[in-house]
Parts: sequence; structure tokens; C-alpha cells
Amino acid sequence: MFVLFQLLVLFPLMAVGFVLGDLSDGGEGGSILFLLLVGAFGLVFFIPSLAVQVRRFHDQDKSGWFILLGLIPYLGGLILFIFMCLEGTRGHNRFGADPKDPYGENVFE
Repeated sequence: MFVLFQLLVLFPLMAVGFVLGDLSDGGEGGSILFLLLVGAFGLVFFIPSLAVQVRRFHDQDKSGWFILLGLIPYLGGLILFIFMCLEGTRGHNRFGADPKDPYGENVFE
């Protein structure tokens, strides 16, 4: 849901940047505005994106430091993507309760 929200914010920003880039003389003013808008978007969502990834690792009973796998050239992003798609552990783990558990307790024990 967080990534969906990011996309819903980013696409209108990109559209505004492209339209203003086409309307300006030679496209220079619009491209600078586009870069500023996308740069501001990146700055605003950088920390929340890290927090969401760390929370997903905690759901899987892994340390948040696994986020540093993204620094591996070429493969890091793919490794993180695979980890983000995996299901979390059922029930309590060392980081807290299962967020999908509707009863707030571990019914599997």
C-alpha cells in the first residue's frame, strides 16, 4: 500500500513536470522544475521508505540491517525485492506480534 501511495503521488508530479517542460522555451525551465519536483519527492519519501523496509524485515524475524543488501551492485535491488515479497513469520517473533493476526495473539501455539 505504501508503494501504491508513492506511485499515486509520483505520477502527477511527473505529468506536471513533463507538461511544464513542453510549455517552456526550449524545455530548460520545465526540466529543472521536473528535477526539483522529483528530487523533493525523493527527499520526502526516503526515510519512510527505509522504515517500511525495516518493518518488513522485522515481520520476517530478520534484522533491519538486511536493508544494506541493497548496496550490492546489480543484485542488491533484486535481493531486496525478493525479501519484500516473502511472507512474514506467523505469530510472535523477537520484534513483536504478527500484524496479520486478527486476535492479537498467537493461535498456532
